[in-house]
Amino acid sequence: MNEKFLNNLLNSISVSGYEEQVQDIVTEEMKEYTDEIRRDEMQNLTCILNPENDVRIMLSAHADEIGLMISNIREDGRLQVIDRGGIVPATYPGRQVRIKTKNGEVYGVVEAYRDLFKEENLGTKHFLIDIGAKDREDALKNVSLGDPIVPDTHIRKMTNGKFTARALDDRLGVYIIMEAIKRAKELGCKVGVYGASTTGEETTKTGAFWTSTRINPTLAIVVDVTYTSDCSGMNPAEMGTVLLGGGPVLCNSPIVVKTLNAKMEECAKKVGIPVQREAASRLSYTDGDKIHFSNQGVPMVLVSIPLRYMHMPAEVADEKDVEGCVELIAQFLANYNA
Repeated sequence: MNEKFLNNLLNSISVSGYEEQVQDIVTEEMKEYTDEIRRDEMQNLTCILNPENDVRIMLSAHADEIGLMISNIREDGRLQVIDRGGIVPATYPGRQVRIKTKNGEVYGVVEAYRDLFKEENLGTKHFLIDIGAKDREDALKNVSLGDPIVPDTHIRKMTNGKFTARALDDRLGVYIIMEAIKRAKELGCKVGVYGASTTGEETTKTGAFWTSTRINPTLAIVVDVTYTSDCSGMNPAEMGTVLLGGGPVLCNSPIVVKTLNAKMEECAKKVGIPVQREAASRLSYTDGDKIHFSNQGVPMVLVSIPLRYMHMPAEVADEKDVEGCVELIAQFLANYNA
């Protein structure tokens, strides 16, 4: 694995609507491997291979993460916030946080006290963030309204090839599609490949729609995380048996084109990559839904990364699954025949 690239992505702050830092990292990483890089008004980034080819395969993964945003600063200097995306409020009180400002990072703590945890409907309206400011005027010397906030977490390697970090959803997907472009180029890929690091998936999903309408792809491969069934609180009856380390996950969903699932399985079998299947009764609840309904309709296949503890401050993934996703997508691109 390209640990430097991945760690740079995971260390960045990319709360939905504030994805610029991730896109800068991707641009720097991919400029030597692609023929063209495009960036639009909403900060969607598309890395392109073989733009002259009439076949255009879109790879999509979202750059944004869930988090908080400063909505108000009180007279005592405490920060009030709203959420950006589907946070789990109970994971924030008592936690150190990082605030991305125009002058660099500022650190703080989400206030916590025992009675706070008795709130039946705990939410961001109960949060106060202490940055050490004396008052509102002092706070405004360090932060601004609208600054994004994330938990102050770490990247840690675990046993048996597992690793943990904040917001693997879906910076891990961005890593995968970019590494797949590099690998597909090595394999002699001839079709047009448009690797889109999209914005706003956790909030509006506008990024996927904007990008797809401008690419007008022949088909799309969407990479996002999915729940595993090998941890507490998950019921395999609802979405199937998905194991961490079990390989890339294909989706039995009415929005996924079955022939593309079959082509993915064929590519996986050819190079010995194990694949898993998950079940979905309706939409995929990924960028794939917006892409599928864009233009005159875009055929879509979903390649998911098994993930434990989604939307928690410490998510867990497996290096084997990541490498399997990269190779599977690269093989699909290199062997695609329209």
